[in-house]
Amino acid sequence: MKRALILLSTAALAGCSMAPKDVRPAAPVPPSWPAGDSYLRENEATLPALSWRDVFRDARLQKLIEQALANNRDLRVAAANIAAARAQYQIQRGAQFPEVDLSGGVTERRGTATTNGLGNSGSVGGTTGNTGAVGGNSTALRTNYTTQAGITGFELDLFGRLASLTRAQQNSYFATEAGARATRLTLVGDVATAWLNYASDASLLTVAQQTAKSAEDTVRLTRARLDGGIAPRTDLRQAEQTLATAQNSIARQTTLLAQDVNALRLLAGSEIDPALLPASIEQAAPTIASVPAGLESSILLRRPDVVQAEYQLRAANAQIGAARAALFPRISLTSVLGFASSALSSLFDGDAFNWQAGGTASYAIFRGGAGRANVRLSEAQQQAAIANYERAIQTAFRDVANALATRGTIDAQLRATQLQADAALDTYRLSEARYRGGIDTFLASLVSQRSLYTAQQQLVTVQLTAATNRVNLYRALGGDSQLEVTPQGPQPAAAPGTGAGTGG
Repeated sequence: MKRALILLSTAALAGCSMAPKDVRPAAPVPPSWPAGDSYLRENEATLPALSWRDVFRDARLQKLIEQALANNRDLRVAAANIAAARAQYQIQRGAQFPEVDLSGGVTERRGTATTNGLGNSGSVGGTTGNTGAVGGNSTALRTNYTTQAGITGFELDLFGRLASLTRAQQNSYFATEAGARATRLTLVGDVATAWLNYASDASLLTVAQQTAKSAEDTVRLTRARLDGGIAPRTDLRQAEQTLATAQNSIARQTTLLAQDVNALRLLAGSEIDPALLPASIEQAAPTIASVPAGLESSILLRRPDVVQAEYQLRAANAQIGAARAALFPRISLTSVLGFASSALSSLFDGDAFNWQAGGTASYAIFRGGAGRANVRLSEAQQQAAIANYERAIQTAFRDVANALATRGTIDAQLRATQLQADAALDTYRLSEARYRGGIDTFLASLVSQRSLYTAQQQLVTVQLTAATNRVNLYRALGGDSQLEVTPQGPQPAAAPGTGAGTGG
């Protein structure tokens, strides 16, 4: 009964924790998105699970994203970091349990023994030596067998120091997992953006090629008019300048297309199929869908960087408990159970059994205030973690608000740019016909041609901006449930005094 009471008291003390209670700070942002002329009004509703497949609907882009999620080297680094964090957590948690060591051995020693009397045999340690003569010497073989098991330096966690350290390491592990999910989210967005950049550069290359073809026709016409004495040489030179500008754009866009492929190849982690590349931004942009309406700002609590900051805050909170517990004495237990015999057959007999047990208590009398300073250090680090957590939410809110601001005006900008391009095309056709008919000067035709080229480039740029904005909004919300990271190997089990954990 006395031993049972001691065990129950020890168990109760071991469950104590000096860490402050985990309290999530209030989100330092308004409860809903900003509303105004440059923002879309959103209904305040709970966001359903968001999948990248619902946003990126082109089958070619989906295949590239799948390839990147399988082969990207940054994700492999993130997976290795998760494995390392999980191992560190398991190492720390192992300190909460006794370490049991088992050892065994056999020793032999040969020496000289003196015999007295005729026929006496030297027998030491259960092993018979050589028979010697009267009063002579004999050689004896001494053999000894031992085995023992013991617990060395097991600390009774009376004040929760080890439990707090385990909880801190566990939350660091979870923060690493959240960081890996952020890497996956960024990768998906980067692949989609690179795919759209390729589509944009492909469209710009087409515009440059069309402009060059039109400029070649203009150069031929102007040269013929010059040869006929109708046009001055300056008209020909201006037409040649326009042609050279278009040819320069062709060379530049060809280089950019090759670089876009290189960027996609790096993100995908392997060679990519050219059939997965879009032909133009006009073809690619409509396949990027908008995220559903009706989002509350509380969805930002699911963003990987916000989740990571929250786990880092919990880890800092647990470190305070460990620092406080370090101010109290540490009690360690040791015990050894062993058997020793001169014969293997009698090693485990009752007479061969021996045991030893003990305990130590240590307490630092004077450390120059280092213990309390360590508590203050942990508390300061916790305050920094709170600020980082709040800043992560504020940054996420800003990212979403900026994306919504662009989304609120990009459609009007796209319509205006489309009208401008259509008008520039019609103006060019009219001025070209009037020039060929001798009604307008070549300068009017040249100006309309350059205006058309600029308007077509601007249209491609705005189309890219509109599609990229939808990608940025998806990434800013960060609520893709399909990007959860599930590490390989056993999942954490419950640890004493903590949430989920992993056995040692």
